[in-house]
Amino acid sequence: MVDSSTEKVGALSLSMGTWDSKDEARVLRKCDFNVVPILYTLYMLSYLDRINIGNARIEGLEKDLGMSGNDYNIAVQVFFVPYILLEVPSNIALRHVRPSIWLSMIMFFWGKYHRIITICQGLVASFQGLLACRFLLGLFESGLAPGALYLFTIYYKRYEFLAFALAKMDGVGGYAGWRWIFIIEGILTVAVAVVSKWLIVDWPENAKFLDDNERALLLHRLENDDGYAKMDHLDRMTLRRILGDWKLWVGALMYLGSTTSNYSISYYLPTVLNEFGYKASDAQVQTIPIYAAALVSALIAAWLSDRLRHRYSFVIIGAAVNVIGLSVLLAQASLSVKVKYMALYFVVCGLWIGSPIEIVWIASNLGGHYKRAIGSAIQVASGNLSGFIAGNVFIAKQSPRYPVGYGVALGMTVVAAASATALLVGYRSENRRRCRGERDYRLQASSEKTKNLGDDHASFRYAL
Repeated sequence: MVDSSTEKVGALSLSMGTWDSKDEARVLRKCDFNVVPILYTLYMLSYLDRINIGNARIEGLEKDLGMSGNDYNIAVQVFFVPYILLEVPSNIALRHVRPSIWLSMIMFFWGKYHRIITICQGLVASFQGLLACRFLLGLFESGLAPGALYLFTIYYKRYEFLAFALAKMDGVGGYAGWRWIFIIEGILTVAVAVVSKWLIVDWPENAKFLDDNERALLLHRLENDDGYAKMDHLDRMTLRRILGDWKLWVGALMYLGSTTSNYSISYYLPTVLNEFGYKASDAQVQTIPIYAAALVSALIAAWLSDRLRHRYSFVIIGAAVNVIGLSVLLAQASLSVKVKYMALYFVVCGLWIGSPIEIVWIASNLGGHYKRAIGSAIQVASGNLSGFIAGNVFIAKQSPRYPVGYGVALGMTVVAAASATALLVGYRSENRRRCRGERDYRLQASSEKTKNLGDDHASFRYAL
């Protein structure tokens, strides 16, 4: 929780004339080295734990556990039940606890058992055991992604923002390769969880990696970015203001649309490549260049988006590239393997261009601590709802063409693009009204209410 340390930092603030661009660059570099790496690593490991079932599938998971029909789809879906339900409560709790304590509790105390569960996925002997492990995995992981996103938005201004090798262990220790995928990735995350308490940063006003003047500079630049968009008190009226914001829900729909394709590919890409005719081990290898190309695409798009201070067009470009790839896969009957493989590049690159920018776009337009905490959790939770969709539309008996799976992914991508367009129109219209003074009446309320308006404050301008 924010405490008197904010006032202490303010008292130590230097005058604006003593700060220059070099000071600001130094503070940002320290943030880059202390905030980003650990949050990225924790999220990456949690993501691996979540999707490694896709790699395990083509290494004999279903055969060894006697799974048939849509059992794999059920195993994918059960993870998301507790995961979605607990994301918002977790971020509300985070607002009252130091991030280094709360997030490390998830990764160290809860995470200790969470990773044991990941490892246990490699040791289960039945389909029912796998379902239990997947459910508990979702339970213990639920607070990490929304918490990391919320903490990241607190430090930065709005415009700054292994399966193949493991499968080769097939037979080692008497375990099949698919079991080692779960076991090794789970052990890796246990190791990171042990040191996470000392690596996760706290709130900016308590950042130990900055000295007093650097903290003052960091808080000043964040203050200038948010303006008067504060929301530091949560009551019934504030909660009604947050949940009644249509833009929050349209943004959630946008993210739901794009992540449907994302989860579909994440969970089924190894299977799709296997069914293109690649051997299991070769299918693992063929995923590597696809994700490498997607990473390059995402980094270029992120750099350009920040440079141009614009989000919407990159969301639409990502959706368009994704649609091209999905359209090819829907018409794959008479196409060669090389053409179908190329289509996967379009799908994954399109997803990685659009999805990260969607997350940042929505989060950067949430003003105030509680609006960001609850709004970020709702956004991430809405994206995880797509796990239910993705887990139901790739039907085993439709293999290898999956017309329903690719068709739904294509349709949801269009929904994402339409939602993004609605947001653009809404944000632009609201900015113009505020420029004309049509929201100044909100400033006539008591000072206590005016200080808790979040992005409804008349001085706040939405990023486009």
